[in-house]
Amino acid sequence: MNRKFAWTILLSLILIFPGFSQVKINFTEYDLDNGLHVILHQDKSTPIVAITVLYHVGSKNEKPDRTGFAHFFEHLMFSGSKYIPRGDYYKMIQNAGGQLNANTTQDRTLYYEILPSNQLSLGLWMESERMLHLKIDSISVETQRKVVKEERKQRFDNQPYGSVKIFLSMPTKSIHINGCRSALFNILTKLPCLNL
Repeated sequence: MNRKFAWTILLSLILIFPGFSQVKINFTEYDLDNGLHVILHQDKSTPIVAITVLYHVGSKNEKPDRTGFAHFFEHLMFSGSKYIPRGDYYKMIQNAGGQLNANTTQDRTLYYEILPSNQLSLGLWMESERMLHLKIDSISVETQRKVVKEERKQRFDNQPYGSVKIFLSMPTKSIHINGCRSALFNILTKLPCLNL
């Protein structure tokens, strides 16, 4: 009974004093001449820097019968550039003591690097290389095509109820093709036309 009473008091305080549950984050926001929207936030509590680049493109921009391109291009963007050899993007960040990754959703593709703060210029240069001098060749395309196909096998095809996961992640608005309802990864087009 005492534990329930303590939780009730804590919840009441949070609702009465909303400042307890909110932290104001100060940031600077502006657009560069090239149209790039920048949001800066400085926090000196740790000696690291995080660089995040978000592109407003994702699976929503794909045709229903041609899916997977947003994720595929996410991978291609690590292929290297005019000045970064293929395979060195990860090495350069990791050798500088950093980490990096990316992910794609329906609405956006996001890339990030976390580096020691004295490596800010390296992270910014590498992102600018990705934007200005991305190098895509047949070797990169074939390599990343295989990687993305393997990821799909691991995440969906070889998982119990993997197709259910895909189905549940589909947008609620469906697209009708040849009288059948279809969506992400064309699952429903593999089934006979059902009255869904």
